[in-house]
Amino acid sequence: MNVRLVVTAALVLGLVFPIGASAKKKKAVPRGMLESMQSVPCGAKQRGLAGVGSIYASIGITHVNSTEKLCPQYLVRTDDMDYEIRPKNMKHPEVLPVGEEVTFKINHDHMDLRVGDGGKKMTYIVVAMQPANAGGTSASGAARSSDVDIPSASAAAARQPTREKPPEKP
Repeated sequence: MNVRLVVTAALVLGLVFPIGASAKKKKAVPRGMLESMQSVPCGAKQRGLAGVGSIYASIGITHVNSTEKLCPQYLVRTDDMDYEIRPKNMKHPEVLPVGEEVTFKINHDHMDLRVGDGGKKMTYIVVAMQPANAGGTSASGAARSSDVDIPSASAAAARQPTREKPPEKP
């Protein structure tokens, strides 16, 4: 009788307080904001005889048309990092809505991105990662003010030769 009472009490406690359910928590998915999109040069599109140029160059045909190819580059801003990403599929890049919240997962140099909740998964290449600004200034352009070396007026004056007249002989 005592054994049945102990087993019944253990089962009731096991059902009321499950051990494994409260111990595991779901991992938080990193979220960020899609801040801006820029068109940046990412290569050249060549038409003509570029591939077989060595064969045709021997007979004097060397005509190649080349145009600069532009690719979309996005800035994804999180609380602690800024990511600059480009689409992996350059032939058919998907245009992302700027100003929307995205969820992502980083694998090596790739970012698996979903726009909104439950959107389509897209793969992007991470071009640059920078810590978020603590000052709160929004310098999301191609070159930040700390990256540009602007010479001062005194440095420019020091580099120019002085044009003084030599002293005259009496």
